[in-house]
Amino acid sequence: MLFDSNFLKSKKILKVLGITFFGFFLLGVTGCPYPSFVRAEEVNANALSVRRAELERQLAQYEKQIGELNGVIKDKQNQSATLQRDIDILNANIKKAKLGIQSLDIEINRLQGGIKEKATLVGTLERKIENENASLSELIRKYDEMNAESLVTIIFGYEKISDFFHTVDELDSLQGAIQNSLDEIRGTKVQTEKEIDTLEVKKAEQLQIKTLQNLQKKKLESAQKEEADLLKKTKGQETEYQKLLKNRQAEASKIRSQLFLLNGSSAIPFEKALEYANLAYKNTGVRQAFLLGIMTEESNLGQNVGTGDWKTDLAHAKCATQRTAFVEITTELGLNPDLMPVSKKAWYGYCGGAMGPAQFIPTTWKLYKKGVTKITGNNPPNPWNPIDAFVASALLLKDNGGAGGNYEKERIAALKYLAGSNWKTPSYAFYADDVLGFATKYQEQIDLLNQLASR
Repeated sequence: MLFDSNFLKSKKILKVLGITFFGFFLLGVTGCPYPSFVRAEEVNANALSVRRAELERQLAQYEKQIGELNGVIKDKQNQSATLQRDIDILNANIKKAKLGIQSLDIEINRLQGGIKEKATLVGTLERKIENENASLSELIRKYDEMNAESLVTIIFGYEKISDFFHTVDELDSLQGAIQNSLDEIRGTKVQTEKEIDTLEVKKAEQLQIKTLQNLQKKKLESAQKEEADLLKKTKGQETEYQKLLKNRQAEASKIRSQLFLLNGSSAIPFEKALEYANLAYKNTGVRQAFLLGIMTEESNLGQNVGTGDWKTDLAHAKCATQRTAFVEITTELGLNPDLMPVSKKAWYGYCGGAMGPAQFIPTTWKLYKKGVTKITGNNPPNPWNPIDAFVASALLLKDNGGAGGNYEKERIAALKYLAGSNWKTPSYAFYADDVLGFATKYQEQIDLLNQLASR
């Protein structure tokens, strides 16, 4: 047969199709959006853009102020211990905590704007799919109706044979348009699914930042209480403060025996934690107080993230290599993977499953196994064993540039420890601030113990 009956249509039906065909292109085949959607979306997009710019301006201002306070705290910490110095440090920490809470408020508002923007886009894409499906269904229905006519009837329905061939050409174009529409529907569906995925990540991030904000509020309350207690004990007098410092020196035994809390393992005495930190320092050059600060912050975050389950928190398709590595690690150690504590999925990634005090993800732990064994002698090393965890953490911090005790290098190494290549993200700054704050307190305790030991 010269012509496939699927391409042969009567002139009358083609004219009916012309309206649908034209409307079909308006509805999306050519990529032209719907006019009513365009106007609404442009207004929303402009409003969101203005709001986003304002939030970013405020955030930059807060970040600048926090940076200035960090400088004040750093300078004060280099001065001799006086009542005024410590009050100034506490006041700077209080102001910084308040700014941190305000910064996280802005980040939450920014995320809410992003969530709203993504939700609007998802709705638009879904409506586009619905309209394209409706247009396509109508075209196919008409197409099927015309296919029911016989070839002879179609041919004799034309006065001129040239009209017949012209119709065939137009129907060829129509079939191509239908195929293009199918392709676009599929593409829009994929895009919608990606936008929904991004939306869910933003929602999870928002919830996590709210958790971090609660941590900041607790830090603020703690600093305010510490300042009040200090003023109460000293009555604002320098002489009373110096007496307080001497009393602290007599409490070295309490420092050594105080518990150092760990996430994923039992708490250990501070003296034992310092022993592990010293071992790590000798082999990596990572300052002991800095390492202790990292381990403390990881435990704080771990407690807020909660206890996860590897089957759930490594369930995402993108976590397949992490699942495999986790099973390999636990099998090699003779441990039941279902009984081992891991962290839940974090807001900044698809995978949870971070293990032990150092909160290493499985594949990263495997990268550092040999290095840990070389220092601790444990083969295989265990991410839930504090000594192995301390050494692994120090090795990673060293690779992140954190050896040598330089403030800025330690800050960057801490941020990379949390977020890897995303370490410059402003909302993660709290992590480095917390770590270095803990490190300062631990350094004071370490210095005191060293002074007493040298007498």
